Amino acid sequence: MAEFDVIVIGAGPGGYVCAIRCAQLGLKTAVVEGRDTLGGTCLNVGCIPSKALLHASHQLHEAGHNFARMGLKGKAPSVDWKQMLAYKDEVVGQNTKGIEFLFKKNKITWLKGWGSIPEPGRVKVGDEVHAAGNIVIATGSEPAALSGVEIDEKVIVTSTGALALPKIPRAMVVIGAGVIGLELGSVYARLGSKVTVVEYLDAITPGMDGEVQKTFQRVLKKQGLDFVTGAAVQGAAVKGGKAKVTYRLRKDDSEATLEADCVLVATGRRPFTQGLGLEALGVQMEERGQIRIDEGWRTSVTGIFAIGDAVRGPMLAHKAEDEGMAVAEVIAGRHGHVNYGVIPGVIYTAPEVASVGKTEEQLKEEGRAYKVGKFSFMGNARAKAVFQGEGFVKILADAETDRILGAHLIGPAAGELIHEICVGMEFGAAAEDIALTCHAHPTFSEAVREAALACGDGPIHA
Repeated sequence: MAEFDVIVIGAGPGGYVCAIRCAQLGLKTAVVEGRDTLGGTCLNVGCIPSKALLHASHQLHEAGHNFARMGLKGKAPSVDWKQMLAYKDEVVGQNTKGIEFLFKKNKITWLKGWGSIPEPGRVKVGDEVHAAGNIVIATGSEPAALSGVEIDEKVIVTSTGALALPKIPRAMVVIGAGVIGLELGSVYARLGSKVTVVEYLDAITPGMDGEVQKTFQRVLKKQGLDFVTGAAVQGAAVKGGKAKVTYRLRKDDSEATLEADCVLVATGRRPFTQGLGLEALGVQMEERGQIRIDEGWRTSVTGIFAIGDAVRGPMLAHKAEDEGMAVAEVIAGRHGHVNYGVIPGVIYTAPEVASVGKTEEQLKEEGRAYKVGKFSFMGNARAKAVFQGEGFVKILADAETDRILGAHLIGPAAGELIHEICVGMEFGAAAEDIALTCHAHPTFSEAVREAALACGDGPIHA
């Protein structure tokens, strides 16, 4: 029986980062992974391949809409879908091989296969049982099912199938206007598909700042996406290689049908914990299927920890990574830290959308006095030079102390710009601290400074 200080079950962002940090702290570490490659859903069929297709389709959009304005003239590129998918697969392959290299560098053992926990301190992989002083469950999540809609990954697909369609569909219906649905919907819209997004709630990107929601939907409509909000999907049927999606409008109970070559079901994800043997172990669970943990990521069974999508909190790769590093610190006898109030969220469309901290809606509900500093990218020289003037930066600060409570961006490089505010919030910065910090010119980041100035006497360029 092989013995390890730590066995991590799952090699996604949370699992592999946890394993590397454990190894750095001197712990003998193994990772259980049943896929042929490391990296989990995010790297293999999620975050990374979708970003590759987003990048490729954005370049196509730029060539068709903005090249001529810059004096770059010539025949617009055509789409070689097979080559685009090959590029996407190459990006994935480079990253999975990179994690394998990191495992070897840090002397981490890869136990290939699907794992279960027959008893505390033991992990079974195939027919072999391994001993572990500590076990970390990092098994991630899977697409949530939708009643009346049967996934075949051919015509009715999850994000996994949408990343490997045999051809670009002429018409696509996206069920769910969250991050996954809008990112992949925008990819296919740029590639020429007629995309219709059906959302149960009355606004897209549920939980996001209301002003961002409205601006984002307007921008996406200009890019060709159609939206049906306040609609409950009743079912989807496939006949002759095509699908019919039936939905009912919540405002008047009227029904309608959409026809499409492909239906992307993007209605969220649920924790993936099947087959681990948690019930027999007596591991306590939450009502929505997450593993119950304490503030040190410990489950109800001594020596077993859980992180990432399998536990409470936003289902984000970087949240899982933070928890993975924190758990490693706890196991090594140190202090693990995750500030759940400063976890950014990003949507990688064009323009990008990013947020951190509280929304205006949340602050109003809490009855907290706050002030708003807002600056449009139309006032940013760099953004106008590259045809990306749509959108804004909005900073929310405490009305009395000026401490930053949240920020919401839609515009160029929003996913990068948000981190300046994250660092500020981590250090308890006031909006004035951002406003007094020199920002290089011309950069997109100047819009962040202008929004911070708007929390005081006002921006300069507006």
